[in-house]
Amino acid sequence: MSETGTDSAVRPNLPRLDRSVFLSQLLLAGATLFLVAVTGLTSIQRLSAPMFFLGVLLIFIATAVSALVTWSDHSKYWIVVLPVVDIIAIVLIWQAATAIGASFLLVLPVIWLSTHFGARGATGSVLLAAVMIWGGTLFRPVPTSMADVTQLVMIPTMLGFVAVTTHLTTKRAAAQRVLLTQQAGLFESALRRSRRQEQTLDELFNAVDFGVVGFDRASTANFLNRAQRELLALYGTTDNRPAVVSTVFHADRVTPYAESDRPYSRALRGETIDRLTVWVGEPGQQQAALLVSARPITDEKGDYDGGVMVSRDVTTEVRAIQARDDLVASVSHELRTPLTSILGYLELALDDERLDPSTRGMLEVASKNSDRLLEMVSGLLTDASDSKHELPLNIAPCDLAGIVTDALESAGPSAAKRTIAFDVDALPIITVEADAFRLRQVVDNVLSNAIKYNVESGRIGVTLAVDDGLVELRISDTGRGMTAEEQTKLFDRFYRADSVRNSSVHGTGLGLSISRDIMRKHGGDLRLESTKGKGSVAVFTLPLTSVASR
Repeated sequence: MSETGTDSAVRPNLPRLDRSVFLSQLLLAGATLFLVAVTGLTSIQRLSAPMFFLGVLLIFIATAVSALVTWSDHSKYWIVVLPVVDIIAIVLIWQAATAIGASFLLVLPVIWLSTHFGARGATGSVLLAAVMIWGGTLFRPVPTSMADVTQLVMIPTMLGFVAVTTHLTTKRAAAQRVLLTQQAGLFESALRRSRRQEQTLDELFNAVDFGVVGFDRASTANFLNRAQRELLALYGTTDNRPAVVSTVFHADRVTPYAESDRPYSRALRGETIDRLTVWVGEPGQQQAALLVSARPITDEKGDYDGGVMVSRDVTTEVRAIQARDDLVASVSHELRTPLTSILGYLELALDDERLDPSTRGMLEVASKNSDRLLEMVSGLLTDASDSKHELPLNIAPCDLAGIVTDALESAGPSAAKRTIAFDVDALPIITVEADAFRLRQVVDNVLSNAIKYNVESGRIGVTLAVDDGLVELRISDTGRGMTAEEQTKLFDRFYRADSVRNSSVHGTGLGLSISRDIMRKHGGDLRLESTKGKGSVAVFTLPLTSVASR
């Protein structure tokens, strides 16, 4: 390091030591000056005493030296000279005039030495003062009064208490300073880590492509990431909420949400929002679909302390789903007409008794595959209709046991081809207020899956009962089963597990999705319980309030 650099690093600390030495000496000089003034007013003759004059002169000389010398350029032990000279000077003044109480001034240099030089300074200052006081008796008459003897004993004793107290206080203060310094270091380290984490989070939130809004308990937005600001730049605001788009619309893109039902208003009330799709942008102009979620934040006491709202632009996904549904509906509708015609002509051809067996066998295969293709097309069309909330229900009293029995009879031939047997308990007669056609569609679909995904010579169990306020139909199989991951996506439309996608088992991935929607429209539900390699159990439930059993 260069000499200039060293000087610049040390110089800011130099005036501090010089100022401390001068102020300590100046305090004693001021007290001495006051003592001289009081003495002059009470007994002018004492000022002419040689020892008195010498003592005062030494104190003022020491004061001048403290102001002129640059103490930071020397060892700190040179500073000891000043309080030592002060003790000698004060004792000289006290020896010249014991009645004026000059001995009390000894407290100042004793405190000085005890503070800056520790135990050695405290001990040395008291011993020096005691030696000077007791040695002074050699140059004046031996004290005879009790008051004089008391002074010789009490002054060193008092100075000893002052020195010990000052030393202990200084030691505690030093320990506290060390502790405060350590705590300050820990605090600065924690502050640096906090700032680093905050910077990392800011960069992370600004790197993602979804908008994030944070707000406090006073409903004031305190954080907006880059994606949210870009969203606001596109669609703007129309009220005094600069953090979010104020007007959002329902799925029809025209009907606005009421003020109290808007996602941001709900989030400010501390509500939890899960994947709510809303539209932003004025009708007739550019619009975007946002998938909104919100979570409240609580403090250590569990009280509401603000929250965060996340919105992601899902316009592309929504439009892709709509385009897919439109394509499925269009293609399915167009395919049904020629398929119906093909099936009709195949039936007419099979009715011809003149067909030879080989031709009839081939036509029967074509007819069965056409039936299966028509079933798949019908499923696609039904799904497309359901995606637009147009699935009709014709509610009427129907026998649930009869629906299950008919479905089992229809599935019998398919099960027999794979030597799969049915285990059916006695089905109770339960009259249900429901759409019999749709319930049959659900049972047919689940039975079809139980047959397709079963093992050769497997078994299918069917039970129907009323349990805990619910009518419950259970269809179990001994098939391949599913993993936990596959079960999480089981009811997604067009989903087929990896284990069967490339197998000889055909399907569209729509049946279970449609079946569950049908059950839910009836107020019930459809769930599947499965273990890989141990088969599956489909459970249909309907609330007891919607049925009449006998």
